[in-house]
This record gives sequence, structure tokens and C-alpha cells, in this order.
Amino acid sequence: MPRRKLSDDYLHLGHRRRLVTALRARGIDHPPTLEAFGRVPRHWFVPRVHEARAYEDRALPIARGQTISQPYTVAYQTSLLRPAPRLKVLEVGTGSGYQAAILGTLGMRVFTLERHEALYQSARTLFADRRFGDVRCFLRDGFRGLPAHSPFDRILVTAGAETVPPALLEQLGRGGVMVIPVGREGQVMRRITRADDGTLSEEDFGQFRFVPFLEGLATEYERREGP
Repeated sequence: MPRRKLSDDYLHLGHRRRLVTALRARGIDHPPTLEAFGRVPRHWFVPRVHEARAYEDRALPIARGQTISQPYTVAYQTSLLRPAPRLKVLEVGTGSGYQAAILGTLGMRVFTLERHEALYQSARTLFADRRFGDVRCFLRDGFRGLPAHSPFDRILVTAGAETVPPALLEQLGRGGVMVIPVGREGQVMRRITRADDGTLSEEDFGQFRFVPFLEGLATEYERREGP
């Protein structure tokens, strides 16, 4: 199958500027994050059938029954993460790749994990065609993290977890920050900080709703059920 032709024009740039204005109006006040949203073409990360709605502040379906989170949620998680250039960040749940692209555009060193092979391959192809900084994709079980590359300065989970996986906590370095939505039906956005002495502290923020954080690689049943 031929690769999707990617374009980005002044119309798309205008959509991104309006999106940044809307995010700022909703309380996102971290200038580098807003700048990244102004630079990353979200329409590249949604299925072609939804491309006209790419800059609406809403979640949209992607392959394998997953979603690309609404821009506000992506911006909120990003700002809670306290991003900074050259920090090493583990993202659990590549999905469309949009969140990883935002983090890479912010200058972070991104290690992103995906359990669905189709999504992993799609994101890896997109990142090979269009550069968004230092982004590396892995087909992995997110519950186990990526111990070979730990510790991480930042860990971001983009699916709703019933509890915080212990392996991810173990891979959070001293002075590190993890942002993870926690809960069964709806989730509370939680920020976990590891102090320089190794102790952990937690802060809870707003309510959100994510697709569930599932253990293991996607099963054959999941691969067949997804579009």
C-alpha cells in the first residue's frame, strides 16, 4: 500500500493558530507547549476520513478501537509533565503518535511504547518520514516499561490505569515526574514526583476519560476486532 501523502499549508496553519488560542483560553499557559501545538500538524495523525475535524478540540477514533486524545488533554498532560529539552521521557501508549510528536518538538528524548503492532508500524513510518526531534518507537508491553533504557526523567501514560504499574515507578529516576490517569471508569490525572532522596509524592488533578491501560501485547482477537 502506498504511503499517505502528507501536506501542510496556510489553511492548516490557521487551524493550528485557532487551536492554540482555544487551549490558552482553557488555561494552558505553558508557552513552549503552546508553541509545539502550533508546529505539529495534527491532521497527519488522524485517519483521512476524519482529517477535516483534526483541529477540533475532541478525541477522534484511530485504528484498533483506540483514539487520539483531544488536544486539551494532550496539552494538559504535557504541561503537568514539566517538559524541558533533553529530558528523557518514556511515553506509554503511542497510539497515533501525536503526543510523542509534541514531546519531541519540545526537545525531549522520547521513548514511546505501543502494544498494537499496526499502530506501532504506522507511527514508526510517520516518524521516519517527518522528523519531530528524537523519537524512538518500540512494540512493547507498557506495564513493563523499558527497563533497558531507564531511569527516565519523565514518564507519561496515555491510557487509563486502574493502579500505577510498579515497574513504571521503578523506572522513574530521582527528580523525575510521572503523569498517569488512574481509575476504572473515569480517571483522575495523577502526577507522581520522585524527590532527590528517592521518596515519592502524589498530586491529583482533574477528571478525564481514557481508553483502558491493558497489559501485554495486543492479542490476535484484538487485532481482528480492530478496523
